[in-house]
Amino acid sequence: KVLCVFDEASELVDVEIAFDGRVWQLTPQAAKAWRSMQAAALAAGIELKIASAYRASSRQVELIKKKLAAGIAIADILQVLAPPGCSEHHTGRAVDIFSPGGPVVTEAFETTAAFAWLNAHAAEFGFTLSFPRGNQYGYVYEPWHWCFSAA
Repeated sequence: KVLCVFDEASELVDVEIAFDGRVWQLTPQAAKAWRSMQAAALAAGIELKIASAYRASSRQVELIKKKLAAGIAIADILQVLAPPGCSEHHTGRAVDIFSPGGPVVTEAFETTAAFAWLNAHAAEFGFTLSFPRGNQYGYVYEPWHWCFSAA
């Protein structure tokens, strides 16, 4: 398994409010690209929403502790959650994407029109699928997780 250490985002802007009231944030450049991509998808009849965006290292620790407390083995946890400091979410450039009424952060997202649209168009906005099947990082396949790469 290859681990990358990512710098925590230093500047964030609000981009979306979740159904539960949480505010999703991205870096200004990623936010601009996200809004452009979201608008283009909507123009094509595809609604893209954020299931998760910026996540501080401290939040990553909380998520891991919660899974450990639930009796999940650390090796299993680290296939779905990066160690603190190693998550793309810390960068403020990663988004977990879903389409309302569809699957949220599950592999079934790959069967949606939203995923097909992302595969065809996300790169035009600087977003790439971070964890395809058999990825070098050893993480499970995450068709919902896309990261903006500054040009």
